[in-house]
Amino acid sequence: EKTRAAVVATAKGVSAAQLNYKTAPERWSIAECLEHIASAEDFLMDLVKNQAMKGGPRAAGEDVAAIDAFVLQAIPDRSQKVQAREPLKPSNRFGNPGDSLKHFNESRAKTVAFLKSTPDLRDHAIDSPLGKKLDAYEWVLFIGAHSERHTKQMQEVKDAPGFPKK
Repeated sequence: EKTRAAVVATAKGVSAAQLNYKTAPERWSIAECLEHIASAEDFLMDLVKNQAMKGGPRAAGEDVAAIDAFVLQAIPDRSQKVQAREPLKPSNRFGNPGDSLKHFNESRAKTVAFLKSTPDLRDHAIDSPLGKKLDAYEWVLFIGAHSERHTKQMQEVKDAPGFPKK
């Protein structure tokens, strides 16, 4: 809920010129970040439901709290740039930033409902790009942390010297 609120707050009151402003041609605008966050929510929840929830248990003795903390620290860290997978790159799939934000809110509501209604998230783990197996709960943490990462990116655009005043 905290990361959902941050995405919404960061996008609130932003004009069309501000939504589409890029600090450089190869950098994403706020609109592109919103689209990416919305599409990644779906992509990652599909991974949770169709892969992580089918994974076996993690190895005994792993420090789950430390892995949780690692996910929450590593994913939002903007010091390491990561290239989005091709299907998650912005392509105007939702038509406009407002619809991207609407889609994100709807998808996040489904993520929260899944989290609250699925009791055995810790019982299933699969490999991750972090070099550690993540259980389904940690993949949900990954989703929130991913939103935080791109909320920071949107704020970086807003803080850029050339960001339009209106």
